[in-house]
Amino acid sequence: MTIAPSPHPTVRLRVPTDEDALSWYRTFDDPEVMEFFGGRSAEFSVYEELTARQRRHDAELGFCLWTLTDEAGAVLGFTGAQPWPHATFGPVGEIEIGWRLGRAAWGHGYATAAARTTLERVRAAGVGEVVAVIDSRNRRSAAVAERLGMRLAESYEITTGIPRTALCYRLELG
Repeated sequence: MTIAPSPHPTVRLRVPTDEDALSWYRTFDDPEVMEFFGGRSAEFSVYEELTARQRRHDAELGFCLWTLTDEAGAVLGFTGAQPWPHATFGPVGEIEIGWRLGRAAWGHGYATAAARTTLERVRAAGVGEVVAVIDSRNRRSAAVAERLGMRLAESYEITTGIPRTALCYRLELG
């Protein structure tokens, strides 16, 4: 008997550990993964700081960018929510949901499944609306936002680094 794969893969989200900084660094050390995040790999110290910040967010807010794993516990990337991290542009003061997966995990439904879990968790934490800010060239991420029922609300011209347009999707969680 052949069993068809589930259209919604099993995902697990956990608060990132110190060890996850290395897992994220290795998972994202790929020009294709980083294409819409500056185009090059980040230093290991960036992930050390990022995972530490996410642990603080979880303790203070009840949500963060969680480490995303598959059923077997392999780290696929991260998915979750955090306060918008920039003070000078974008949806300042809003809660942003986001996802970044290693290339091997693309196209299997992990980002959408994990983002749906994120929406449930942030709704339970009392968040009334979320945004997703996505590089206008990143059709895969835009498709995830659309599958979640998010609507394109505005765009931002980013002039730091490589000039580009960021699309801001919104979803009321009411």
